[in-house]
Amino acid sequence: MQKFVKETGLVAPLDRSNVDTDQIIPKQYLKSIKRTGFGINLFDDWRYLDPGEPGMDHLARRLNPDFVLNNKKFAGATILLVRDNFGCGSSREHAPWAILEYGFKAVIAPSFADIFFNNSFKNGLLPVVLTEGEVDTLFGLATAEMPVEISVDLETQQVSGPNGFSASFDIDAFRRICLLEGLDEIGLSLKETDAIRAYETRRATEAPWLFRE
Repeated sequence: MQKFVKETGLVAPLDRSNVDTDQIIPKQYLKSIKRTGFGINLFDDWRYLDPGEPGMDHLARRLNPDFVLNNKKFAGATILLVRDNFGCGSSREHAPWAILEYGFKAVIAPSFADIFFNNSFKNGLLPVVLTEGEVDTLFGLATAEMPVEISVDLETQQVSGPNGFSASFDIDAFRRICLLEGLDEIGLSLKETDAIRAYETRRATEAPWLFRE
């Protein structure tokens, strides 16, 4: 898992509440568990004018000119700004996979659905909870004529932007360390490789019958 320390980038404002995981990555694309290949289908039903299916040439599909991610002004955005209850609906890790592969490193919202919130941390995507007033201010900045950059700093737990915008966010201390060090659950286990091997060696001596083939 990639580390997250600080991200400074363009903001893409998706002005919608209750965005569920089937809107983030539709169910027909859930057949693979490779964690890759989902970015092109992020918000598939909103990004494209024609229905999509796995195996299609998605680059040949017609784009919806009214959808925010198809606006060239937000090309290369790395911070997604959304409204409340983002990531509701069914549990699927494909949702943060798709968001990350598209190029976003952090999502800012007033609230997130619990399962999506937890899955994001496990995959290196930072969900940032700000107040509705702070999110409103960011939407005002992000929807102005010119695109804006903001910074999300995990070390200081601060979001900063133009016009003196600054807001702090809370995060669980353990999750913060995992993101800063780029550790998912497997990575955490591998940090204890020597201790695990020592335990297995000791148990093989204490209870050899457990290790017989």
